[in-house]
Amino acid sequence: MIRLAIFDLDGTLLDTLGDLAGACNHALSACGCPTHEIDAYKRFVGRGILNLFRSALPEDQRTDDMVMKMRDIFIPYYNEHKNDLTRPYPGILELLDALTAKGIKLAVASNKYQEATEELVTRYFGNYGFTCVLGQREGHPIKPDAGIIIEAMGSCGNIHPEEVIYCGDSDVDMQTGINAGVKTIGVTWGFRSREELAAYSPCLLAENPEEIYNFSILT
Repeated sequence: MIRLAIFDLDGTLLDTLGDLAGACNHALSACGCPTHEIDAYKRFVGRGILNLFRSALPEDQRTDDMVMKMRDIFIPYYNEHKNDLTRPYPGILELLDALTAKGIKLAVASNKYQEATEELVTRYFGNYGFTCVLGQREGHPIKPDAGIIIEAMGSCGNIHPEEVIYCGDSDVDMQTGINAGVKTIGVTWGFRSREELAAYSPCLLAENPEEIYNFSILT
């Protein structure tokens, strides 16, 4: 029986790509660097914002100083514009309603920085009572380290890995679920390809949120 459903945020619960691309392109322009088409960001995101900047910067500009300069420009801009285009994916609210009705607890485990993670979850999903909302934080390793999943499980008290699903849209998420020893679900509506997810043999490749619900109540 599934007792806890943990979700990645970007590309899983929320389509944030347009706002992430807009903020990163703003920072690139301010640093005198070329920008990218939105679709390019599907490969750049998912490993924390510092790795986002390293991917987006020209190869000869990927210095620590430039990454920090990008961060200082990106964060205030993104904080101001992170809801311009961002929306929950179709069926996500219905999924959370259904899981909650079955008594399944909810959590978020993201590589997005903590402030933005909390603000987005509060704005779009604030009425669901997530047991914890975890993002990238100082002193905590980012996914695919399993620590964030173990921390989320700890917030629910006495719970075992076989009672947990972790849902995400990238290879990083699949590796994270494997590392944590929980049932891992790849969602095909996010930023990465079905083939990328399938390479990690997840328990389920979900074509829509309803399939996550069906898996949760039948497992």
